[in-house]
Amino acid sequence: MARYLILAGVILVVIGLLWGPLSRLGLGRLPGDIVIERGSLRLYIPVTSAIIVSVVLSALIALVRMLLGR
Repeated sequence: MARYLILAGVILVVIGLLWGPLSRLGLGRLPGDIVIERGSLRLYIPVTSAIIVSVVLSALIALVRMLLGR
């Protein structure tokens, strides 16, 4: 269990580092992403982007598990 938690943490760090370059590809401005702007406050909730990233990561993990035979 500890290995999976460490792996999940590393994956989240990598995604955080790649979020800037990925936003140039259109992630973060998809329909369904919530942006609230009031004065100097800007709240951003990437609902659709998070779902797409989750589906892609799930597919990659399933592919890796299938290739490793687990």
